[in-house]
Amino acid sequence: MNWRTIIYVVLLVSLTVAKALPRTSRDVEGKTSIGQRFSQLHENNFKAIALIMFAQYVPGGTFGRAAGMAERVTALARSCAAAAKDSPDCLKPLDRIFFDTICQEKNLPRIADCCAKEDSERNDCFLSLKNFSQGFIPPLERPDAEAACRNYSQHQQPLTAYFTYEVSRKHPFLPAPTILSVALRYEEMMKRCCGGAEGPSQHLEECFRTQAPKVVKPVREDALRQEHTCGILKKFGERTLKALKLTQISQKFPKADFVTVHKLVMDVADMHKDCCRGDMLDCMRDREDILQYVCSNQHILSSKIQECCEQPLLQRSECIINVENDDKPADLSPHIREFIEDKGICERFAQEKDTHLARFLYEYSRRHPEFSAQMLLRIGKGYEDLLQECCRPGAPSGCRSRGEEELRKHIYETESVMRTSCDIYNEKGDYYFQNELLMSFTKKMPQLTSTELIKFTKEMTTIGSKCCQLGQDKLLRCAEENLDLVLGEICRRHLADPINPGVCRCCSSSYAFRRPCIGKLEVDESYVPLALTPGLFAFHGDLCTMEEERLQHRKQEMLITLLKYKPQISPEQLGSVTAAFSAMRERCCGEANPETCFLKEGPELIKRSEKMLSA
Repeated sequence: MNWRTIIYVVLLVSLTVAKALPRTSRDVEGKTSIGQRFSQLHENNFKAIALIMFAQYVPGGTFGRAAGMAERVTALARSCAAAAKDSPDCLKPLDRIFFDTICQEKNLPRIADCCAKEDSERNDCFLSLKNFSQGFIPPLERPDAEAACRNYSQHQQPLTAYFTYEVSRKHPFLPAPTILSVALRYEEMMKRCCGGAEGPSQHLEECFRTQAPKVVKPVREDALRQEHTCGILKKFGERTLKALKLTQISQKFPKADFVTVHKLVMDVADMHKDCCRGDMLDCMRDREDILQYVCSNQHILSSKIQECCEQPLLQRSECIINVENDDKPADLSPHIREFIEDKGICERFAQEKDTHLARFLYEYSRRHPEFSAQMLLRIGKGYEDLLQECCRPGAPSGCRSRGEEELRKHIYETESVMRTSCDIYNEKGDYYFQNELLMSFTKKMPQLTSTELIKFTKEMTTIGSKCCQLGQDKLLRCAEENLDLVLGEICRRHLADPINPGVCRCCSSSYAFRRPCIGKLEVDESYVPLALTPGLFAFHGDLCTMEEERLQHRKQEMLITLLKYKPQISPEQLGSVTAAFSAMRERCCGEANPETCFLKEGPELIKRSEKMLSA
């Protein structure tokens, strides 16, 4: 079995494969058989997708068992396509055949309860077993280069198949085209670094160091974006997801009319519902249908997507997502005062509330590509609150007129927050900007571990380096939309293991206001500070010998511990403690035996600092 051929063929067929796949048992009863699907997909495509499906639905299994199930289903499909078209097994819907195959396996983890159910209930049960898996497969982190190449030279085809299995198992919600695309990048990395027939590259470690991120990063980013979207759908519901997609699509296609944008919003929301449930077949089919519609209607959507639509379908989706927004219509008025001044506003709001609010959000979003989607949602909520107050009986005649002033105030406040953050970043640089964030977030969320706090603030610092160099027309959108991804991670961490009441309130009350809510959190009063134990602060001779990057990391860990010990520490007190530590380190690192010096000076520093902090 040539897995490289399988992957290349699937990439060429790409998402068109989805057209030949059944959507659900209900759609295919009595219609298209597995033999017909096999003929439409051809064997290599069918087998590759089967492997992915078995890996995603049985993440606790093994590669050998997933590959064996894929082989058996493919053999059945081959026989049904060749002669046994009227066999009862050949007439079953494809998803039922997949689940029957899983249930025939012995001792697979966690599947017995699902296999006892019937049809749609069984399908839902298997979907419930899927969960987002953190991290990625170990070989891509920093593989042992020589061992990896030796394994590749001896087991080239099975190794790529195993990689496909591992990505599928650890990312059970990723669609098949994404997985097959990254498998191809993995194959290219192995060939480039291990040299193929010519032998290994002369600089194996360097090759893997530079090439591995190209394989890992797209998967992590795609998985994070999908997990983020699914988190919004799960926590805040379909209405919030549709509003978010309405702002994004209106910004992307400002020339499209409301009816067209609304259709795309509904289709994209339906796609995300399928993808977030884990229905890989429906997810692929939905995505392909949307891409076909968008590229068939370029003339009414955008002048910027022609090159994207000429790409293979696999690359088309990512291209359209990343392409710049289309130009606004030349005759588009800068204001939409009719949503405030028209006499029939309150009547329309009462009769068709959601449609009226959607039209407002559409009109405002297409006029403001410089605003983040989250800010546009806050503006939409402000408009809704304004109408609810001003359309009630007895409201003052000029009630709605204050809407513009409140809008200007909110825009100014949001832009000021982003400008201030960028001013601090530009002044302090990466390390000290991250330290500022660490001080803020450790006080807000002291329940997080040092590793978590450093990870989240590092991601926020990366946003600063990416966005603070942009002009004002792109800064807000870049900063808040990327920050929203990090806050989504924090909120999903809270759902898995509650942090504190303040974080709970911000993560639960409103998606649009999540960022300003977390920004306003202060010291968590419910937190019980760490007790001062002998091992809480330990200083050793390695503080003199470690590399600068590792030293900075150690200092950040000590900063977090200090803040967890004294959450109410003032900036002046923190500055004094930091200066005293630096002086001690400089003094001890100049001694012949730094370890002895630290053992003596460390406890003295702690005593002096405790006295200072207690003053």
